[in-house]
Amino acid sequence: MSGFTHLHCHSEYSLLDGAIRLKDLCARAVDFGFSSAAITDHGNLFGALPFYLEAKKHGLKPIIGSEIYVAQDMADRENKQRFHLLLLAQNLQGYHNLVKIVSAGFLDGFYYKPRVDKSFLRRHNAGLICLSACLQGEVPWSLRYETMDKALDKAREYMEIFPDRFYLELQSNGLKEQEVVNDRLMELAKKTGLPLVATNDCHYLDKEDYEAHDILLCVGTGKIASEKQRLRFETNEFYFKAPEEMEEAFAHCPEAIDNAGRIADLCEVELQLKQHFFPVYDVPEGSSLDQEFRRLAEEGLQERIRALPYEVDEQRYRERLEFELQVIIEKGFQAYFLIVQDFINWAKSRGIPVGPGRGSAAGSLVAYALKITDLDPIRYHLFFERFLNVERASLPDIDVDFCYNRRDEVIRYVSEKYGADHVAQIVAFGTMKAKGAVRDVARALDISLKDADRIAKLIPDDLKMTLNRALEEEPELKALIDTDPRFQKLYDVARRLEGLARHSSIHAAGIVISQKPMVEYLPLHKGKNGEVVTQFDMKKVEAVGLIKFDFLGLKTLTVINDALKLIRKNGKPVPILEKLPLDDPQTFELLCRGETDGVFQLESDGMRRVLKGLKPSCFEDIIALLALYRPGPLESGMVEDFIGRKHGLRKVEYEYQELAPVVHPILEDTYGVILYQEQVMKIASDLAKYSLGEGDNLRRAMGKKDPAEMAKQRVRFLDGARENGISQEAAEYIFDLMEKFAGYGFNKSHSAAYAVISYQTAYVKAHYPAEFMAAIITSEVSNSDKVLAHVSACRDMGLEVLPPDINKSFNEFTVEGQSIRYGLSGIKGVGESAVESIVEEREKGGAFTSLLDFCQRVNLRRVNKKVLECLIKSGAMDAFGCSRAALLAGLDKVQSMAQKRAKRKTSGQLSFMAMVEENTCSLTGLGLETEEADLPEFGDAEKCRMEKEAFGFFLVGHPLQPYRQEIRRLGYHSLAQCADLPEKAAVQVPVLVTATKTIVTKKGDRMAFCAIEDLSGSGEAIVFSEPYAACKHLLEGEEPLLLTGTVGKQDKIDDEGEDVSRKPKLLAESFKPLAGVVGLGSDPVVLRVRANGRTFDWDGLDSLLRQYPGQAPVQIDLVREEYVCRMQFGPDLLVGPCPDFWRDFENWKEA
Repeated sequence: MSGFTHLHCHSEYSLLDGAIRLKDLCARAVDFGFSSAAITDHGNLFGALPFYLEAKKHGLKPIIGSEIYVAQDMADRENKQRFHLLLLAQNLQGYHNLVKIVSAGFLDGFYYKPRVDKSFLRRHNAGLICLSACLQGEVPWSLRYETMDKALDKAREYMEIFPDRFYLELQSNGLKEQEVVNDRLMELAKKTGLPLVATNDCHYLDKEDYEAHDILLCVGTGKIASEKQRLRFETNEFYFKAPEEMEEAFAHCPEAIDNAGRIADLCEVELQLKQHFFPVYDVPEGSSLDQEFRRLAEEGLQERIRALPYEVDEQRYRERLEFELQVIIEKGFQAYFLIVQDFINWAKSRGIPVGPGRGSAAGSLVAYALKITDLDPIRYHLFFERFLNVERASLPDIDVDFCYNRRDEVIRYVSEKYGADHVAQIVAFGTMKAKGAVRDVARALDISLKDADRIAKLIPDDLKMTLNRALEEEPELKALIDTDPRFQKLYDVARRLEGLARHSSIHAAGIVISQKPMVEYLPLHKGKNGEVVTQFDMKKVEAVGLIKFDFLGLKTLTVINDALKLIRKNGKPVPILEKLPLDDPQTFELLCRGETDGVFQLESDGMRRVLKGLKPSCFEDIIALLALYRPGPLESGMVEDFIGRKHGLRKVEYEYQELAPVVHPILEDTYGVILYQEQVMKIASDLAKYSLGEGDNLRRAMGKKDPAEMAKQRVRFLDGARENGISQEAAEYIFDLMEKFAGYGFNKSHSAAYAVISYQTAYVKAHYPAEFMAAIITSEVSNSDKVLAHVSACRDMGLEVLPPDINKSFNEFTVEGQSIRYGLSGIKGVGESAVESIVEEREKGGAFTSLLDFCQRVNLRRVNKKVLECLIKSGAMDAFGCSRAALLAGLDKVQSMAQKRAKRKTSGQLSFMAMVEENTCSLTGLGLETEEADLPEFGDAEKCRMEKEAFGFFLVGHPLQPYRQEIRRLGYHSLAQCADLPEKAAVQVPVLVTATKTIVTKKGDRMAFCAIEDLSGSGEAIVFSEPYAACKHLLEGEEPLLLTGTVGKQDKIDDEGEDVSRKPKLLAESFKPLAGVVGLGSDPVVLRVRANGRTFDWDGLDSLLRQYPGQAPVQIDLVREEYVCRMQFGPDLLVGPCPDFWRDFENWKEA
C-alpha cells in the first residue's frame, strides 16, 4: 500500500477559495514522501489537466477529483439547498463520468452553483469513488441537524449509487462541530459497515497562509476582513498537513489513514494525450475526403488564376498546389482545411466581411485556392513551409479575422452545422498579477483607494513584473512599505496570493469543434452570457487532441464595411476590395503624406514619421513597413538603413561579391536588408542546399538561440555552402548576418496579409474620405479622445463635421455631400434604444417640427428626460428654431402636455380644448405658446460647456482649433505623441486645462494635478509647487496654454497586461498663454493653394501678408494635378502668423 495522501484538496482553481498552486502542491507532496497527490476543486475540473501534467512531471500519480454540489432536483431554480460531495476518478471510465457530471452541473443544473442530482449520479457513477465531504456534505449535515436514522437513509442511498465505493470522511480541523460529527460518522460506520477515510479539506499550503487565504475569501465575496458577518474559516487548520500530523490527529482511528492510501492505490487514470481528433466534414455521396479536398482546391485554383490581373506560369502554380496537397493529405489535415473554407465561404456568401488572411497561413496556395486567404503567395514569395513543415510535427493553425459586429453569426453557423454539443469556446484564466493583487488585498484590508493606488503605481509597468522584483527595482516602493505596518501587511499578503488564478473568462478568439460530443473529451461550463465554454485553456484543449479554430473580431473590417455602405447609400460606385489595383497613385500619395488617421496599422505618430521618410511607392513597401515598425528593428537602426537604401542614400552591397548572384534576388524587395523569416529560409535553401522545411527549422533555431543547436546548424550550413562553391569566409559572414537578423525577422506571410488591409483602408480613405472618416468615428464612438482626434483629422482634410440634428442624424455618423453629420450615438447619455425610437418615428412620420411634436411621437420611456436634455445641450434640437435656453426651460411643460395627450389618445377621449391644443403642435420651437419660448440663447461660454458635457470635448468651438496650423508649423507635440514618448522626454504641448485639483505637500506648499486636453485627446499634467506658484493664475483661466515640461511615468499597462488608456502624464515646468507664443520663430509658413487647372489670381495676397509682420519666411505650395510647386517670397516679406492670419488667408482663398 502506498500510505497516506491528501484526497480532499482545493487548488487555486477553486477560484478565490483555494490558495494552493499546483506546482507547490506537487513539490510538497514529494517532500512528504507521497507517491500520489489529488485535487478536488469546487464544482469544476479547471485544474484537472494542468495538475495531471504537473504531477507526472514530479513523479507523482495524479488523482483527479472534484467536490461537486448535489441538489434535490438539478432542474429546480427555486430551492437553493445543495450539499457537497467528493468524487474521485478511479479509472478512465470514472474520469469521463466525472467530466460529464461536472459539465452537466454547469450546463443544465447551474443555480448560484453548478449542481447535479442523485438521478444524474446514478446514471454516471461507474468508475467513481465517493467521499461524504466536509460539514456541508449531506450525510454530515443530516448528522448535525437531523436524526441518526435520517443520516442512515442518506448514507444508504449513496451506498446504493456508489456500491463498495462510498466512504465516510473524517476531518481534524479544530472545529467543535467537526469533532461532534466525527463521533457520529464513526457510529454510522459501525451501523452500516461503511469505511472511514481521513482528509483535511486543504485550502492553503502552510499554516502561515491562513491569513492570506482569509483575505482571498474576502476578495471572492467582496467583503472587508474586519466585517463580522462574512464567510470565514474559523481555524487555521485547513492546510496541507504532514503525514505525521494526520497520523497523530487520527491515532484513535488509524484505519481512516490507511483507507486514504487504499483509495490512492485504487485510483489509476492514464489520460490519452497527443492524439488528434479532427471534426467530421461531410462530403458528397460517392466521394472521399481526399477527393473532395482535391476537387475544391483544383477548381478553386483555376478560378483564382482566371481572375488574376497579371500573367502567370500556370504549370508552376499547379506543381506548387500538388506539393501542398500531398503534404496536407499525408499529415491527415484535409478535414481541417475543408472546415475552415466552409465557414469562411459561408460568411462571405452572407456578406460578412472576412480578412484576407492572417499569420503564416497566407503562405499556402491551397488556402488561397480554397478562398481561405486572398493573397497570391507565389507572387509575393510566401512559403508553405513557414506554415506547414514536412519536417516538423505541428498542427495547422489558421486564424481568421471577421467583422467585429458579425463574428457571432459565424460561430452560430458552425454550432448549428456541427451540432451545439460539438462546438465550444475556450476558457482563459485571469491571474492575480502584481498590481491587481495589491489592489485586491487593499480593498479587503479596507486600505483607502488613494493609498492602494500610490503603492500600485510604484510597481513598474512590465508584464512579467513580480512584487519581489518591484521591491528590488523601486527604492521609493521599498521605503513606503518599510515605513508603514499596514502597507507591510498588505504587501506580505499580496505576495502570498500573487499569481493565483483569479477568474475565468473566454479566450478572445478560440473555438473548438469536436468529432464526438464535446463532453467525451473535456469538461465544459457556461460563460456569463450563456456561451458553452471548455474548462481547459487553449494549450490544454490542444493537449487533449481537439482542434482549435481562431475566430477573431477585427474592427477595421467593420469600418471598411460601414464605409462601403455609406458609399453605396450616397450613390457612388462601390469599389470591390478583392479587385483593387495595388498600384493606385492616390493611395500612395496619401501614405507618403502620412495622412493615415484611421488607416489599419499605419496610424500611430511614429508610423507616420516613418511613412513620410520611406515614401512607399509599391505594395511590397507596405509589407516591409509592417515588418519594420517593431521595437527590435527600430532600436537597431534597421529602419533608417532601409529608408536610406530605398532612396539611394546608402548602397545596397554585399561584403562578398560571390554572394550577390544568390542573395540579391532574395533580398531585392527589401533593398538588401534581411527583414523576413522567409528570407532566412530561402538563403539557406539556395545557398546551402537546405530544403525549405530545413530552412524553417534553421530559422526557429536562430530565434531560440540554442548554442548546441546553432553549432550543429553552422556546420550543416557551411558544408552545404561549400558544395555550392561558396568560400568558407563568405558562408561564415552570411550565416552570422542571418543569425543577427533572425532576432528581428518577421513572418512575411502575416505582414503581407495585413498589408492588404492597410492598403484597402488607405484606398477607401484616399478615394472616399468622408465616408471613411464617418465610419471610423462611428467605430470609436465610445472613446471621446479618439472621436476628438478623428474630428480634428477631418478638419485637417478639409471635411466639415456638421453638428447632430434631430431631423438628419442617424445612430451612426453619416455623410451629407462632402460633409460628415454627427451621429446621435456620439452624444453622451443618449442610448441605442432612444436613437432607434427617434429614427423609426422620423422615417415613419417625417421630420419633427417642434419639441412638442417630438415628445408626442417618440416613446418617452426610451427617450426620457435625461436623454432629451442631452439632445438639447448637444445642439441636436437647434433645428426647431428656438434657443437651447428656451428648450431646456420649457421641457417640463412640453413633456407634461405630451403625456396628457398620449393618455387622452389611449382612453379615446377628445374634448374641444384638446382639439384646440392639437393645433399648437404645428408651432415650431417648443410647440407651445409659452413665456419660455422667447428666452434668449445662452452665451458662448455656456454653450461650449454644454457641448463639452454632451460630447466629452468641444465639437464646434474647440479653443485650440484656430491654432492648429501654428501648432504644426512650430513642431509642438500633441498629447497622443506624448503617450508614445519615453519617460523624461522634453516636450512643448499646446493644451487646454479642463480641471484642476490642488493638494498641500508635506512642506506645506500647494501643487496641482490638472486634467488637460488638445485636439488629439486628453491627459494629466502634474504641476509641482514652484511652477504652480508661478502659473496659478493661468491654470485658473480658460485660454489655451503652451505647457513646457517632460513626459512622466505612464500607466499604459493594466493588471491584465492590456494597453487601456494611453493617456500621457506630463510633469509641467511652465505654462505660457498660447496666443503670445504663436507667430514667433523663424520656421517657414507654408501656404497651400490649389490651382485646379486654372491660372491663379494672386491679387490681395501681398497686402494680407503685410498686415501680419514677423520673423517667419513665407512659402507657397502651388498644387496642380500632376505636381506640387513650392515657391518662397523674398526676405523682405516675413510674417508673424496667428489665428486671425490663417482665418484671413482662408477667406482670401475662397474669394
